[in-house]
Amino acid sequence: MSRIAYFGPRGTFTEQAARVLAPGDELLPVETVRLAMTAVRTGEVDAACVPIENSVEGVVPATLDALSESTPLVAVAEAILPVHFSVLARPGGGAIRTVASHPHALAQVREWLEANLPDAHPVASSSTSAAAVGVLEGDFDAAVCAPVAVEHYPLEVLATEVADVTDAATRFLLVRPPGELPEPTGADRTSVVAAAANRTGTLAELLTELATRGINLTRLDARPTRSNFGEYRFFIDFEGHVAEPRILDALTALRRHCRQLRFLGSHPRADGARTTIEPSFGNDDFIEAAVWADAVRKGDLA
Repeated sequence: MSRIAYFGPRGTFTEQAARVLAPGDELLPVETVRLAMTAVRTGEVDAACVPIENSVEGVVPATLDALSESTPLVAVAEAILPVHFSVLARPGGGAIRTVASHPHALAQVREWLEANLPDAHPVASSSTSAAAVGVLEGDFDAAVCAPVAVEHYPLEVLATEVADVTDAATRFLLVRPPGELPEPTGADRTSVVAAAANRTGTLAELLTELATRGINLTRLDARPTRSNFGEYRFFIDFEGHVAEPRILDALTALRRHCRQLRFLGSHPRADGARTTIEPSFGNDDFIEAAVWADAVRKGDLA
């Protein structure tokens, strides 16, 4: 049985994702995304489950930053969970004057709160479960939580299936130290973080290397390097697997343009979307071109 750290405390959406990604394994809640990854790097656990992006609020900066620092970790699996919340309160707690939750959660139920609890003041907490603990301790009157929270905290469910955007979802990653990667499936995602020179056209050069190989981009984000003002790291997700010749060829080209290129993993996509391959950009095309070039190098053109 493996030990899996996840962004806790207990009762968060990340716990639900960890149950999906590591069924039957021992799950250990930790206070922050950074600490979850630190536990992997120090060998305290085998892997960590962390949120990477939400369809409403965008990427999770803490996860991007933690992936780009210290010793490398790679993503080996992902899960996408629909995000519908439960509103919990103390049994017989009386009027609801404060409602606490993580800022991302509050943003996703703003309209519901205005319509159903117009007199309640929203309060930010470090996590949805921390808000539930705060309700138990009398700090808040209600909490917006993941549905699994009711399994851990003796609170009353005021409402469930709460979401301003009905098809909102969050993507989670299972990360571990570098090693053997999942086999390619034809429906894969590869991720890198690129630190390129701070000059005109740098990002365009990186994206051109993908475009000229017919590789479809699935996500692009920028985060400051925190060393020099105006310098950024680019987090790039694209279709395909590093085991494919065309993807490996693209990574080699990206490396030439970057001061540092960190490989963040290749793994099956949770949505099962098959990789889009345009004519003349298939793996066989890259293999045949490499064979031809090798023949040219050897002078064997018969």
